[in-house]
Amino acid sequence: QVRIEETGGNLVQPGASLRLSCKTPGNTWRVTTMDWYRQVPGSQRELVAAIADDGSATYAVAVKGRFTITRDNAKEATYLQMNSLKPEDTAIYYCKVRRTAFGTTRDYWGQGTQVTVRS
Repeated sequence: QVRIEETGGNLVQPGASLRLSCKTPGNTWRVTTMDWYRQVPGSQRELVAAIADDGSATYAVAVKGRFTITRDNAKEATYLQMNSLKPEDTAIYYCKVRRTAFGTTRDYWGQGTQVTVRS
């Protein structure tokens, strides 16, 4: 089974920055898309940012201009740089990594890391 290492969540004040990390080493299947989701109690999990294997990125409207998703193919990792954090960014953030081999695609999820933004 593939292990996903997910870190970076913390308690910070509004306007602060955090960087989340997600790594999925030790698997021979090709990594395609890598995504970040977030979820708050009583709400569905929502896509925050996604980055494809060609480097193209997509962001939710709520985080556009403040968050940046990047990837390191050598480390099979993705990072989410979060700037100008707001209280409404408070949520559990999850990493999702998609791998493909021999015409088969599988998605792997992290355990989640808590981000709390408040004065």
